[in-house]
Amino acid sequence: MDFKLLKNFIDRAIEEDVGSGDHTSNACIPADKTDSAYLLVKDIGVIAGVDLAKTIFERLDPDCEFQKLIADGEDVKDGDIVFKVRCNTRKFLMAERLTLNLMQRMSGIATASSRFAVEVEDLPVKILDTRKTTPLLRFLEKWAVKIGGSHNYRSGLYDRMMIKDNHIDSCGSIQKAIYRAHQYMEDQDLDLAITVEVRNLVELHEVLETGGVHRIMFDNFELPILREAVATVDGKFETEASGGIILRNVREFALTGVDFISVGALTHSAGSLDLSLKLER
Repeated sequence: MDFKLLKNFIDRAIEEDVGSGDHTSNACIPADKTDSAYLLVKDIGVIAGVDLAKTIFERLDPDCEFQKLIADGEDVKDGDIVFKVRCNTRKFLMAERLTLNLMQRMSGIATASSRFAVEVEDLPVKILDTRKTTPLLRFLEKWAVKIGGSHNYRSGLYDRMMIKDNHIDSCGSIQKAIYRAHQYMEDQDLDLAITVEVRNLVELHEVLETGGVHRIMFDNFELPILREAVATVDGKFETEASGGIILRNVREFALTGVDFISVGALTHSAGSLDLSLKLER
């Protein structure tokens, strides 16, 4: 985790919410008052964002006392207490909604990630996330995916080449797209892995004849065709399945022998875990 990025994000999030001041708290609560609070789970899932919460509270109140009771990645249930914190009360109320918004979202993603990972844990396949993330929250959502036990794919457009259908259609052919990718990397002095997406077995054979890639991604292949495609590749390149893969069918896709399965639902369709921050009374 890039903690400079994280702290900058926290500062911007606080600025967005607090603006010219938390006038309600400033009016009702003495400036030097302190309180103790705890994070209560009201759901079942995998917790994520505990370390983030600690960073938020320490950013707002460097003198806070933060006690972690349950770590990121652990299973939680209704009634569990994840952490306790003692800090300035005004600062607590600034941190409360930011902490809950982020932890509920991250825990929902971690829970989905864990459920996908468990479905295939006995098989030699990795579940991957995608770029289908909330703008500017990608680093947190991908952090949650890892906490849940699945794997991160590309961080963005810059750290891997992925030649997809629109690239191929615009370029004219798979062969041209692959050649141009290599020429570009040579011109720019880059060394990036290349994934190429194929939509059918004809395109697969074109990739196999051309070579020069690291991974072949089978997009929206039906299971019988996917099995044939994986057998045709026969280990010459890494293989990946994508498109229409959900929790109830992910194991069937994994059993075709693909090396990777990318699942946009890990981030774009994950719900939120029900959590609450309560002052001790």
